[in-house]
Amino acid sequence: MFVPAQSLTFDTAKGVLDTGLRAIAAGQQVIDLAQVSRVDSSAVAVLLGWQRAARERSAVLRIINPPASLTSLVTLYGVTDLLQVPCVDLPHH
Repeated sequence: MFVPAQSLTFDTAKGVLDTGLRAIAAGQQVIDLAQVSRVDSSAVAVLLGWQRAARERSAVLRIINPPASLTSLVTLYGVTDLLQVPCVDLPHH
């Protein structure tokens, strides 16, 4: 089972995307992000790519245990529904 490691940033995005796409092609429907501790906006692009690949296979991909920094980015970009990532409510100022 593919489980991304600590970093999902610009430097690692291509490799993580490709590995996740292979896992999805092999039938994986859950990706656990519990080990991911560093993210940037590239992580959102990777998740969008994974979701697109799953939809093309008529599969539902679940992303579990996202780090708070990723849920903040997903919420900020307004793609919570597209990614189906469990998100937290951010305070509104």
